[in-house]
Amino acid sequence: MSPRFIPLADVAESLSISAAQAYALVRSGELRAIKVGGRGQWRVELSELEAYIEREYRKTAAFVDEESAAQSPQRTPHGS
Repeated sequence: MSPRFIPLADVAESLSISAAQAYALVRSGELRAIKVGGRGQWRVELSELEAYIEREYRKTAAFVDEESAAQSPQRTPHGS
């Protein structure tokens, strides 16, 4: 059975980012997480990580679409 929650170190590894960047995602609210245990260690639910990844895919697709539209030659009313 796979775990429901993973530590930030595993989040960082999954996303190929630093532990500090994973922590920043949690602190900013971009990636939902909980603090557990007496030392308040951060844990991210796997479903939250997947939801974050999906949101980032959508944001990236929108960005690419906007960039493509901005770089496309503008047509004049006469089609030239």
